[in-house]
Formats: sequence, C-alpha cells, structure tokens
Amino acid sequence: MSSLFKTWRDDIPAGLVVFLVAVPLCLGIASASEAPLFSGLIAGIIGGIVIGVISGSAIGVSGPAAGLTAIVASAIHDLGSFELFLSCVVIAGVFQLLLGLLRAGFISNYFPNVVIKGMLAAIGIIIILKQLPHAVGYDADPEGDEAFFQPDGESIFSELTHSLNYITPAAVIITIVSLAILICWDKKFIQRTFLRFVPGPMVVVILGILATVMLQGTNWALAGEHRVDLGVAGKKVSELFVFPDFSMLGDYKIYTTALILAVVASLETLLSVEATDKLDPQRRETSGNRELVAQGTGNIISGMIGGLPLTQVIVRSSVNMNSGGKNKLSAIFHGLLIAVAVVSIPGVMNYIPFASLAAVLLQVGYKLAKPKMILSIFKEGWLQFIPFALTVVFVVRLDLLSGVAIGLASSVIISVIQWLTLKDISKKQVALKVKDPAGHYHLELPDFISFVKKPAVIKALNEVPENGKLKVDLSNVQILSQDVQDTIHDFKEKAEAKNISIDIIPQATHSNN
Repeated sequence: MSSLFKTWRDDIPAGLVVFLVAVPLCLGIASASEAPLFSGLIAGIIGGIVIGVISGSAIGVSGPAAGLTAIVASAIHDLGSFELFLSCVVIAGVFQLLLGLLRAGFISNYFPNVVIKGMLAAIGIIIILKQLPHAVGYDADPEGDEAFFQPDGESIFSELTHSLNYITPAAVIITIVSLAILICWDKKFIQRTFLRFVPGPMVVVILGILATVMLQGTNWALAGEHRVDLGVAGKKVSELFVFPDFSMLGDYKIYTTALILAVVASLETLLSVEATDKLDPQRRETSGNRELVAQGTGNIISGMIGGLPLTQVIVRSSVNMNSGGKNKLSAIFHGLLIAVAVVSIPGVMNYIPFASLAAVLLQVGYKLAKPKMILSIFKEGWLQFIPFALTVVFVVRLDLLSGVAIGLASSVIISVIQWLTLKDISKKQVALKVKDPAGHYHLELPDFISFVKKPAVIKALNEVPENGKLKVDLSNVQILSQDVQDTIHDFKEKAEAKNISIDIIPQATHSNN
C-alpha cells in the first residue's frame, strides 16, 4: 500500500487531469452507444477505482471504450432493452475472468511492435481530426466517437470542412490560448520554476472555466452545447442506476453477445496494455493475465450497477502519462473524482468548455503521432514501414481491431516471403541453456527469427536470474526481426538493475528484417 502513495505528488495532479478529460469521453461514448448517459460515468468510476486497484498497469487507465460503441448499440437494439444488455456485460466479465485464469494474456506478445506503433499513431491522428471541430466550437459529434462515419452524417474528413461554417469565436480563442499555454508549459523557463508541479492541462481547464463564467451574458457566451454536461441535473443518484435483467439466461443471444464483448474487450485491453507499456518512461511490464482478471472483475461490477463494458483505453492512459502520472494512484483518483463530481459539483463541470479539452487532446494526439516517430520507422526500411502504414490507414478508416488485424496480416506475409527466400533453414528453436554450474547462460537463436518468436525470446530471457551471466549468440542468424532486436535491447537496459552481465555475439553479414 505504501508504494501506491510513493509518487502521490505526481499522481494526484495527473489523476485530476485524467478526470477532466475522461468525463466528456464517458458521456460521449454512452451517447454514441445509445445507452443512458450515466452508464458511461458508472463505467468511468469502476474503471478507475476497481480496475485501478486490481490492475498491475502503472499508468494504464480503464473506462468505457469507443471501440465497443457499435457492438453495444447493436446489442441493445437486438436484445430489446438496456437491462438485458447489462446481463451480457456481467457474463462477459465472467468470461474475461476465465481468460485471465487460463493465462490468455500472452496473446499481446504476438503483435509486432511496428503494428503497435502504427495503432498509437493512428489513434493520435484520430484524436487530432476529431478534436479540430471542437477546437473551433462545432460540437455536433460527441466526445469519444472514433468512427470514420459520424452520427451527424459527416465523415472524419468532411467534418473538418463542415465545421468551418459554424465557428464559435470564443471557442477558437480558448483553444489558441490553451495550446499556447500547453506548449510553453513544457519549456525550460516553466519547468525550472515551482510551476513544474502544476500540470499544464489543469491550468488550461481552469482558465476555460473562468472564461466561460466571464463571458456569461455577453454576445460571446458559450452555449450549453459547447460545454460539458453530466446529464444528472434534477435527478436523485438512486434514480440514475439501472440493474441487469437476467430473465433471458436461457437465450443463446445473451451468451453470444457476452462472448463477443469479452473477446473484443480483451483484445482491445491487451493491445492497449502493450502500447501503454511502450509509452511508460520506466518501461514497466504489465501482466496480461492479471489485467484480464482486473477487467473481468470491473465488467461484472459495472454491469451489475448499470455501467457500460470496460477496457483499458489508450487515450486516457496517454493523458495520464503526459500529465506526469507515475503510478496507478492517478487512475484510482480519477475514478474517485468522477464519483464525487456526480454527487457534489455537476454544476461546476457544466462550465468546462469542450475547446479547453480539445486543446489538451490535440497535444496528446500530436505526441502519439509525432512526425519524428513516423520518420524513424520509415528509415528502418519498407519491411517495417508497410505494416506500420497499413495499420495507420485502416485503424483510421475502419476501426482499431480491423486496422491491427490488417497490419498483423501484412507482417505475417512479409515474414513468409522472407522465409521462402532463404535456403537451408534449420529447425532449431530458441533455446536457453546453462553451460556450466557457475550460472553462465547461453541463448541460441535460429537462423530465421521473425516477430512470432518474440514470446519465446522473452520467456528465455526472463529465466536468467539475478547475478547471472548471459551470452546471446546471433552468429548463425540470417534474418532477425526488429521485434526481437528490440526485446534483446530492452532486456539489456534492464539487466544492470539485476546485476546480469550480457555478452552479445553479433550476426554475420546477413540482412535483417
């Protein structure tokens, strides 16, 4: 428990920023899912508190997921009621618990790093494209919607042009000033002062609230449609909860829907965990099995009290990391804040302009899709850039899972083509051997090692104990995937803390993936 509060000075402010961003996302996803608005807030509370406590992810934040909106809306329509759908959420949580206990969390290790980077870049691009209309004061599309075709009949691109016909001057000014503050906040002249302890996004939101209050009664006043609305005005808290209807447990539709929710939510979570771990400056590794147990528990509780299904979410996790979050206290604190806000300050939340949040998310989107990162992957060669580019294009155009699947398929095709071009391929597998009783380990790698061998390499490296001596033999490798190179490099960086000495015998003059 003491370790949870070890970095509270960083986690409390970060949790506050995540809370400010998460609330409109929870509401927007509920709206896009055609579910009660409060169901999104319930999911945000459970995702923060329950999953935050159980999860092993240091900076990951869970909540209702945009990637599930189409499934949720379709299921509610097919089943005939939201209460019946909630029973599916509970059963889906049970399925996820079983997946975690069956140790299915290893799946994420089979996704190439370049596809994960493509997914992050695509989400960054989606955030930017979706937030630009909010930045100019056109808020027809709800926060949290990531679909290419939107509820207002526009596409993700046509919305940009369409929004120029509905510019709100006050929103534009708030966005420009907010972006200027956020850019300056990372500069040395700010970070060398006491202001480094105050998150820039929190300053932006406070200024946005002040601007909204000051503009009240003027021609520049921001109407309610341009501001956050919790949707709880005039209602008792007890009236906001909906409970599951288990009367159709004999109907196969319930279990089919639950299984689809469990599979999709689990895949999105594992992909998000993999991506979030790569964003973590400390490069901590999250157990996929523990995360599935946490998500399953969260979904059972969320479904029982009227909440949407949950996954770990990259957008909130990225906001957490960019706001200085160091440990999972920030995720837990953001969940507590949502609960407190619903009960005590819904009126104050109503003064937060979407333009302020747009500025925060535009910065997050840029950091996820930095041109420098895209250029670095391009320099790695076409065999790396093709899966990356395909992932980006199809995540933006279709959805997260479809884009990742296409990126993964392209990586498999490239690996097969490489395999076919080699001659005299041995059947040697990844092997970690103890050479002598003194604790000298020898990792032998086969002549062709694609990204699908990454889990085997990770398993072998993790078997090397503290104070061990490891020799990694690459001399016979003809083609070595970038994923395995990165895995070895990461292990080498962490080995010093465990007093593990590493000697790498380099490849002969062979071509790499």
